Amino acid sequence: MRALHRLSLLGAAALLAGCASVSPDGLRGDVAALTAGRTAGIEAALPATGPAARAQAQQSIQGWLAQPLTQDAAVRIALLNNPGLQARLAALGVADAERVQAITLPNPQLTLGRFTNSQEREIERTLAFNLLDLITLPWRTARQAERLQIATLQAAQDVVTLAASTRRAWLRAVAAEQVAAAHERMAEAAEAGAELARRMVRVGNWSRLQQAREQALLHEASAQLARARLAAATEREQLNRRLGLWGLQAQYQLAQQLPPLPASALPADGIEATALRERLDVQAARRQLDTQAIRQGWSRAGAVFGDIGLAYSRNTTTERDTGSSDVKRGWEIDLPLPLFDWGGAARTRAQAQVEQSAAQLQDTAVRARSEVRAAWRTYRTALDLARQQQDEMVPLRQFISDETTLRYNGMLASVWDLLAEARASTQAVANAIQAQRDFWLAETDLQLALTGTSPGNPSGALQGLTSGAAAPSTPQGH
Repeated sequence: MRALHRLSLLGAAALLAGCASVSPDGLRGDVAALTAGRTAGIEAALPATGPAARAQAQQSIQGWLAQPLTQDAAVRIALLNNPGLQARLAALGVADAERVQAITLPNPQLTLGRFTNSQEREIERTLAFNLLDLITLPWRTARQAERLQIATLQAAQDVVTLAASTRRAWLRAVAAEQVAAAHERMAEAAEAGAELARRMVRVGNWSRLQQAREQALLHEASAQLARARLAAATEREQLNRRLGLWGLQAQYQLAQQLPPLPASALPADGIEATALRERLDVQAARRQLDTQAIRQGWSRAGAVFGDIGLAYSRNTTTERDTGSSDVKRGWEIDLPLPLFDWGGAARTRAQAQVEQSAAQLQDTAVRARSEVRAAWRTYRTALDLARQQQDEMVPLRQFISDETTLRYNGMLASVWDLLAEARASTQAVANAIQAQRDFWLAETDLQLALTGTSPGNPSGALQGLTSGAAAPSTPQGH
């Protein structure tokens, strides 16, 4: 009965260890649940593991690329097709497999021995396993689950970071193409002025100095156009990297315009509380502290009694002369003697790890509060400046252009005034596009700081707002 009781305990432990299994989708469903509502309202799918799902994802990508690429479509393509994200999710599947391996009981050790002498033959059979692994199985299961939850939160941060990075790349690429188109119109106006100056010099109505000034304007406009085209090509390649596209797939058409400015700004009330409640990096730091606190209680015992072994033996001895057999049964337990290591260093290490995790949580919370405040200020300033450009500067330049055209028709303004005003109006449109782009970059950073993770380095909106380096006014010429 005692042997049967021991076998039932071993069977229950083996059943408990065998209940752990690897997630069939590599925990992608858990990551998708964490990122829901954190990718600007897009319920974007994550890359699947099966061949059929991958083929279906490629069909969806081809459908999105067949139309002018919108911001939402770019995010969906990036989350499905970015190789870096696929590698990160595969690493999460590896962590899940390691969790199952860590909480699975090690196989018992079976030892067989056969010994003979002139009088008898002895056969030994020993079945042994690590008793501590069985005792600590519930604790190890909870600990590995916490560690996997932290890894899942970190993978979710990578997803929302990629979504925000793709949005920024799309905004820059679309704005760069619009600015390049504006510079093309400015270059055309400068070229018309240079051609007119050449003809006037040929008939003797202008001096060579006046022609040289128009030629200088043409060269400057051509240089700005070359830089704008390079910027557009570079930003497009940045977007391609995040989308995971190359070759023929990279020959898609971007949307023509940036999204319009919102009617009202997001309020600043409660943004710090929202960040502390919703941000994934804060949740991961809090989980890390909980895990270390639970681990601290077991650290000393694990260091002292880290290798307790239990073995069951059944030995048979047979006499050669008489053929009679004698069976010996019994068990043995291996206990380490704490003569030198009483677990003090392990306890100190665990306590220091708890203090480290607590400090990291506090640092993450302080950084989250600061980042969300700074992101909101940048967002609000960028919105005010973008509205000023669109509602005041562009209409003002349009009014000046219309008045100049009327004066030109009434022979009160020269053609040079008309060309100069055309260049200035086009520059105002380019400035408005850049201000609109800076606002949406700031809005992306604010959403990431509110519900996702740290925005990291400024995305470009802050530099544009604080540098004060507005586009230089176009020289008026003559």
